[in-house]
Amino acid sequence: MRISRLADQMSGSEIIRIGNAVSEQVRQGATICNLTIGDFDPKLFPIPEGLRDDIIQAYQAGHTNYPPAAGIADLRQAAADFLQTRLGLSYSPADELMVSGGSRPLIYAAYLALVDPGDRVVYPAPSWNNNHYCHLTGATQVAVATQPENNFMPTAAELAPHLAGATLLALCSPLNPTGTVFTKEALEEICDLVLAENQRRGPDEKPLYILYDQIYWLLSFGETQHYDPVSLRPALRDYVVYIDGISKCFAATGVRVGYAFGPKLVLDKMKSLVGHMGAWAPKAEQVATAAFLPQTEVVNDYLTDIKAKLQGSLDAAYHGLKALREQGYPVDAITPAGAIYLTAKIDVLNRTTPTDYGPPISSLMSVR
Repeated sequence: MRISRLADQMSGSEIIRIGNAVSEQVRQGATICNLTIGDFDPKLFPIPEGLRDDIIQAYQAGHTNYPPAAGIADLRQAAADFLQTRLGLSYSPADELMVSGGSRPLIYAAYLALVDPGDRVVYPAPSWNNNHYCHLTGATQVAVATQPENNFMPTAAELAPHLAGATLLALCSPLNPTGTVFTKEALEEICDLVLAENQRRGPDEKPLYILYDQIYWLLSFGETQHYDPVSLRPALRDYVVYIDGISKCFAATGVRVGYAFGPKLVLDKMKSLVGHMGAWAPKAEQVATAAFLPQTEVVNDYLTDIKAKLQGSLDAAYHGLKALREQGYPVDAITPAGAIYLTAKIDVLNRTTPTDYGPPISSLMSVR
């Protein structure tokens, strides 16, 4: 039996495969600390009560039919106002912003809208799923290795050799899977590269676009600041597609409400693509999110609480690894700056016994 070449050569998400395997072991009774998929335990990190109650009320009110393909008008307006208030980004809710069932359909739609087979897509490694979206669109992928001394965030110097002739630069901050962020200076330098590259291109050439995934931006810790391309370089406005939504900041990964914003030309095509996929956010969830986003004080209180819990957990893991390092174990970690991830170095490759390094493994139990 034959199937399409695309499907035959496609692999599933590695992290989902690992996560499913862990979940199956847990289902069978194993005690496992699941550090795979970027999700939340709803017992520890419930969604906001008001959002939950409004979702229930919206279903009870009969919001169970098809939503508009680009998202209900109230939610598009609420999201646009939210971005204007908190980031100073001004995008038309009618023409430059759309809603979908989480951020994945939006990323895929952006790839389909911008990338032709054979086009080059540049992205840092590690990053999330860009390799799969390149495969699905037939793009030529250029994975640019990043370095621990830069917190695994790409630098302008690393990206510069690969941007000439490229179609898409896929960036994410805070970064999945490292929990690290762009500094203002680092992102400015990358933005300047993109502007210079587009100035070199002729009027009939496709420009270099930036796909900027900022789904974790509201989960920045401590003094960490979130920066985005258009705020730093307004001249990039026609070349940046943003990916955003409520999945991470409100621990609402299963609620499935994401939104994208960017130039009208691109968003128009993305709306059509998502419409053909049928990848809309459920209408009741859209109604509830539209009612929740304008509640500034309630949103701020929730964010303060969840960020404190997340940072507490990440800091505990970080300081635990640092304590082990001081005891002689070959481990290290990067200070968590945002999102829900910690980057750890555990140097156990080619080591076969606990005594190959440092103190006996049993002493791990003394570290909290």
